[in-house]
Amino acid sequence: MRTIMNISLPKPMAILIDQEVSTGKYASKSEFFRALFRDWSETKLARELKESRKEMRAGKGKLLRSLADLD
Repeated sequence: MRTIMNISLPKPMAILIDQEVSTGKYASKSEFFRALFRDWSETKLARELKESRKEMRAGKGKLLRSLADLD
């Protein structure tokens, strides 16, 4: 199921998006924003994983041997 969202952009930004879509790299403006969100999401996940690794190296992590260790 899809949800329709309306956004307001400054004219120069809208022009850049139109130009990017017109190159054929994206099928539509919606596809442009879906790709943008996927890129953001993957970058966010990578940052969170990097932070988790840093915490583990600093000794702030906990080794779980079973689900019971979550308590």
